Amino acid sequence: MATEDDVRRMCLALPGVTERSSWDQPAWFAKTLMARMWEDGVMTVKTTEREALAGTEPETYFWTPHHERSPQLVLVRLPRIGTEELGELLEESYRLAGGLGS
Repeated sequence: MATEDDVRRMCLALPGVTERSSWDQPAWFAKTLMARMWEDGVMTVKTTEREALAGTEPETYFWTPHHERSPQLVLVRLPRIGTEELGELLEESYRLAGGLGS
């Protein structure tokens, strides 16, 4: 089970990532937003696999009408994933957000 503390630790371990508030929630930025807490236990990340993730695991991955215009954003229920999967999601999001070496 992944937590917000895991998100923070993994994001800040990536080169050049900073943390600041976005919509009154903790958020992590490479060149652009890479992850943000949406609500307690739910984070937003960027992925090229949004449709596939939500299609195979809709209880874990989903989006709201707010995210419709941003097809790379997906919401993730943290209690439903492990830290290894979290790390993979954050690494992809980091690359898509323009992280160093991307």
